[in-house]
Formats: sequence, C-alpha cells, structure tokens
Amino acid sequence: MRWNKFTIKTRTEAEDIIIATLAEIGIEGVEIEDKVPLSEEDKKQMFVDILPDGPQDDGIAYLSFYLEEDADNETILANVRQELEELRMFLDIGECTIAASQTEDKDWINNWKEYFHQFYVDDILIIPSWEQVKEEDRDKMIIHIDPGTAFGTGMHETTQLCLRQIKKYVTDQTELLDVGTGSGILSIAALKLGAKHALGTDLDPCAISAVRENQEANAIPDGAMHVLLGNIIDDPKVQDAVGYEKYDIVVANILAEVLLPLTPIVVNHLKHGGVYITSGIIDEKENVVVEAVKAAGLEVIEVTRQNDWVSVTARKQ
Repeated sequence: MRWNKFTIKTRTEAEDIIIATLAEIGIEGVEIEDKVPLSEEDKKQMFVDILPDGPQDDGIAYLSFYLEEDADNETILANVRQELEELRMFLDIGECTIAASQTEDKDWINNWKEYFHQFYVDDILIIPSWEQVKEEDRDKMIIHIDPGTAFGTGMHETTQLCLRQIKKYVTDQTELLDVGTGSGILSIAALKLGAKHALGTDLDPCAISAVRENQEANAIPDGAMHVLLGNIIDDPKVQDAVGYEKYDIVVANILAEVLLPLTPIVVNHLKHGGVYITSGIIDEKENVVVEAVKAAGLEVIEVTRQNDWVSVTARKQ
C-alpha cells in the first residue's frame, strides 16, 4: 500500500505540543527528525555509551505523519492547518509549513523495535518481549510489554506518572478501570502490584489483541483482566457494561482535552472514596484539568510532575 506522507517543519521546542495537537484530531504515530543530542537517560535506555559527534542542533524539527491514499486527506489537512494557526497565537512554532510526498508501506510494527529497550520506572523493570531479563533483575517486579500497534510502552513521562500513582493506591481488593488502556500496561502493573481485577476500555481495535498478548506474556489469569471496545464518554452501552460505583481506582492517561468530558462520566463509575488518576496533561493545561476535576465533585489530593507533564490524582467523597 502507498501512503501520503506529510511533514511539518517546526521548532524543537514545539514538538510535544504539536504532536499532542495532532493526536487530538486523530493523527498518531508521528515521526520526529531533529538534531537534539541524546540525553544521558536516552543513552541508558538505548544501551549507548559513546556516540559519534552529530551535527549541531539548529532548533529545527520535522514531524511526519502518514495518511492512507483513500482517506479524506484534504479535510484532515485543513484541520491540521487550523490547529497550527491557533497554536501560533500563543507559541512560537516556526514556519510550520507542510510538505507532501508518498511512501511505500513500511513494517510499522517491527521498525521501531530497535529503539525500544528495557528500562526502569523506579524499581519496576519494563522489558519488551524480544529481550531477555538479566540474571540480576530476576527478583524485581517485571512487566513484559509489546505494544504492537497500540499505544503504551511505558517510556513516556505520562505513563510513568500513572504507574507511580497506581503503586501508591492499589490494594489486594482493588477493582481498577483503565480508560484508554492501549497496550494494557497500567492494568498489568496494577494486577502485578496485587489488584483484584482490571477492566480496560479503548477506541482502538488494536488494543484488544495487544492487551491479550501482553496479558499472556505476564501470566495474568484470564479472569483477572478484560477489555471493552468503545467510547465510555458518550456510549451508554459501554457505560452500562463497565458498571456504576464499582471501581476503587480509575486511571486515564489521555490528553487534557479528552479528560474534560471524561471526568464527569468517570465519577459515576467510582466507588465512594475511590481514586481517580489522570495524566497526559501538558503542564500549561494543569489548571484546566484541576478545575474540571473539582467541578465534577472530586477532591484533588495530589498533583505530580515529570518534565513538562502532569498527573492529577483526586478522590470521590
């Protein structure tokens, strides 16, 4: 299959916010090309000790996304251009020109594997299915993860923020609802930390197979974890299937713009005293999410941060 490739020329400082904006309108899997040197943490995750000197960082980034030839490319591009113009009003996004080209189908599932290696989130080891656990790590908590085409390796700050919060609040009686479960990493972590049961929801059919494979890789019993396909925000059938006032923890690692309509819905599924853990929040949208959580009648009990990302944890009275 041939794909239409669109490349946005922008500034490195604007990478995260533009990628988040693209995700809001349904464009995911963005490729990043820039000259920013790898950090020491990046090198650790890639098992790289010494790299040759690269070109000097010029502050320019190229963000590429792909659309199928039979998709409504013009409508999607019009939405992209409109969102970029709105961003330009409060952020220096550089030229933000969009160049178009075509490319042959790629092995999307496998090409990224050379960049995803085992790493720690505090004392939790997250390791892809194609790597071996080292002898010195065998007594640690280990999560085997292979996202396939679903979202969620655990490397992003938002996922790590959620993992740390789940670890704080999970008990052996926890019923957990994982909205936007993706690869299932947060549900699997909760179950390995002792949770009683986890239910994930997702809009992406790829999540169903990804969760099943990761569940098997982590020896999670069939009855301990389930996944529903659908939108809990506006689909009463999904809401009914999820169940009401049933969950000790609801976790949602989604963009702030999705958390706003989601939060008043989630309240109905939380037990009294239940904990709502959110992330996917760029720091400049922290206050918007905090206010939405309060407006839904929840008490904010903790706000945690990692780099430019925020997690808001709240409790149902």
